[in-house]
Amino acid sequence: MRIGHGYDVHRLVPGRKLILGGVHIPWEMGLLGHSDADVLAHAIADSLLGALAMGDIGLFFPDSDPAYKDADSLLLLQKTAQMLRDKGWKIENVDATILAQAPKLRPYIPQMRDNLAKAMGVTVEQVSVKATTEEGLGFTGKGEGLAAHAVCLIEKN
Repeated sequence: MRIGHGYDVHRLVPGRKLILGGVHIPWEMGLLGHSDADVLAHAIADSLLGALAMGDIGLFFPDSDPAYKDADSLLLLQKTAQMLRDKGWKIENVDATILAQAPKLRPYIPQMRDNLAKAMGVTVEQVSVKATTEEGLGFTGKGEGLAAHAVCLIEKN
């Protein structure tokens, strides 16, 4: 078995959609990035790659490649999970936390879990997603951006 950790952060800006866990969340701000900037999917992908010491998603899906401009991060996560399976590993579970002062994310978490599970080819019971504020502290607390942490456990087939 192996454990991986992932972290991602993106700046909040007007004029972009807010996508988290593949869910479009209606809000006046969105995340700035080359892809759809889904910090949750990115952190999870990084945790999976980290478990096998394969680097991060920027290595496989670089922001310098026009092919990934506005890319759906769930597809990037799906490809990442397939890379693990191709190496003979399976995902046991993922636990992720979104750091966001606003908007309130609780109503969207069940759909996020479902989307992420489908992208990784696991059951929804294997995917935990939580959200927390930082009580006005730091860049997330001040509403300048959002971040996500993820840990995963993978096991050799």
